[in-house]
Amino acid sequence: MKTTIAKAVLCILFMNILGACSQNTQDPTIAKIKEYLKQSEQKGLSGALLIAKDGKILLSEGFGYSDKSKKIKNTPTTVFDVGSVSKQFTAAAILKLEEQGKLKVENLISTYFNNVPKDKQDISIHQLLIHTAGFVHDVGESDFDQIPTKEYFKRALNSTLLFTPGKKFEYTNVGYSILARIIELVSGQTYESYLQEHLFKPSGMNYTGYLIPNWSDMNIANGYTYNVIDKGTSIDIHKKSGEVSWCLKGNGGIQSTQEDMYKWYQALSSNTILSKKSVAKLTTPYILEYEGETSYYAYGWAIYKTSRKTKMIAHDGSDGTFYYDFKWYPKEKLTILYATNALTRNIQDVAWEVDKMLFDTDYTPKKVEVYMITKLLQYTENYTGSLEELGEIIKEKFKKGLYHPYYLNRMCGMHMRKNQLEKALVFGHLNVELFPKNANNWDTLGEVYYKKGDRSKALEYYQKALRLDPDMETSKQMIQKINQL
Repeated sequence: MKTTIAKAVLCILFMNILGACSQNTQDPTIAKIKEYLKQSEQKGLSGALLIAKDGKILLSEGFGYSDKSKKIKNTPTTVFDVGSVSKQFTAAAILKLEEQGKLKVENLISTYFNNVPKDKQDISIHQLLIHTAGFVHDVGESDFDQIPTKEYFKRALNSTLLFTPGKKFEYTNVGYSILARIIELVSGQTYESYLQEHLFKPSGMNYTGYLIPNWSDMNIANGYTYNVIDKGTSIDIHKKSGEVSWCLKGNGGIQSTQEDMYKWYQALSSNTILSKKSVAKLTTPYILEYEGETSYYAYGWAIYKTSRKTKMIAHDGSDGTFYYDFKWYPKEKLTILYATNALTRNIQDVAWEVDKMLFDTDYTPKKVEVYMITKLLQYTENYTGSLEELGEIIKEKFKKGLYHPYYLNRMCGMHMRKNQLEKALVFGHLNVELFPKNANNWDTLGEVYYKKGDRSKALEYYQKALRLDPDMETSKQMIQKINQL
């Protein structure tokens, strides 16, 4: 009896050790990716990444902070803004309504809206889905411009089309907001409530939406402009107004977690949420996105052919601070989900770097370095000295990194928008000193002086911009405007 018990205990111990060894044994490619993310985090990478294959999560980790002031780390359950990845939810909802027999993608928008102008009466739902309707990119001043429903769609439907519907591709947020309104008119529900009932809840997604989910105990990521300036969360803005602006609804701004987005991938790839026929329709490459490109647009997705001649279904989205990248490889049964709450140019391609590492074991990823604008912001946000000396200090301190006028121009623009005009002038004057033949620099400097109320200086710099580039339209318009005052 004692011998049997001893053997059983030894067996359990052996199995535990074996299990521990198994857990500690990691695929070398995943280990390489983790090391890449760790090194990138030290250079400012902030967000979360998930990789799954054959129904198993190979990696799901957060990096950087969701709230820097409180030292709260990002995790797989942190809530991020997924940007224009939201468009696939709108497209899926349209196909769900089609499955329910409530509409067809061939239907015209004049079926749902009254007094549609003649040039838009024959626009179809299909054309809205694939961005060939010809609508302008946006209506309104910002994502949070609270334009009443009737007024928003009056503006949208009366806007000048960019081209004859069906003739070409032109990405537009307006088209997807029109789709969201069609969802409401056909279903009798609000856009978000329809998504919750027919897409999110059946997929097990409890923390995805605009306002409906209970995020009271959730880790919601603040957005950090250039990884420095805390812009808070979109959820707080929605809560304050009590509603989601039509400038955003249907085309972007949905909030979610990596865990929820993975559940969405599982629901789509297993035909749980839509039929096999509808998923095929959702991911069919209908139209080349842009001349010279190789990607095609489907319904809320872009379709690529990989170097392996396989299909990749993908979409990204951003508000300039948050960024989300969703990559789905049906043949390989693999997905990459990448979120960041501190977008800079040098970390936008993290998901692509991970893609290359997964499919090419010899590939060495590009090192992530601290972005130049981040360096400039970090320094100037803490600078307490004289503004008269700031330009020379920056020129000396960052001279190796100031090889392109873009960096100083962005700094000038950011300070101008914050109404820090004297600081904006420091960057504007330094930029024309370093890059005197760049017309855009002089145009920006003219804009700062105009906002400052110095029309004489503004006119001088706009004229300088126009001499360098006779096609500089903003300078032409501002010169005319100033001369008429």
